[in-house]
Amino acid sequence: MEIPRHWRLKKQRYSLQGEICPHCEGKIFPPRDVCPHCGNDARTTFTFSGRGTIYSFTHVTEAPAGFEDTAPYTVALVQLEEGPVVTAQLTDVDADEVEIGMPVEMVTRKIRSDGNERGIIIYGYKFRPAVKA
Repeated sequence: MEIPRHWRLKKQRYSLQGEICPHCEGKIFPPRDVCPHCGNDARTTFTFSGRGTIYSFTHVTEAPAGFEDTAPYTVALVQLEEGPVVTAQLTDVDADEVEIGMPVEMVTRKIRSDGNERGIIIYGYKFRPAVKA
C-alpha cells in the first residue's frame, strides 16, 4: 500500500467517516461523490456511530497474500445502526461464539503490515462484540 493512499483513507478507517446525502438523507459508507439512493451529489461528511449487528459472517482459514499471519480469522457483514452494511474482520471473539444478529462495535486494530519491505503498519476498523454499559 502506498503511504499517500493510506493517509487519504485514514478518516474512514479510523472513525468510520462517510457521507450523508443532503437530498434524500441517505447515509453512505464508504464515501463517494454520488448518492447510490437518489443519484444526486453527496459530499456532506457524516461520522457513523460504529455500532451495528452481524448480518452474515464466514471464517477464513486460507488467507490472501499479506494476511497470512492473522489466519484463521472471521470476516463479517456488519449492518451499522445508521443503515449501511460494511465488511470487516471480527476481533476479541472466538469463532464459535459469532452469530447472526450479534451486537458489535467498531474498534481500531492492526490490519496488516508490509513486513520488512518498508516497515508500514496499517491500522483500521474491525468489530468486536458490543461491550454492555
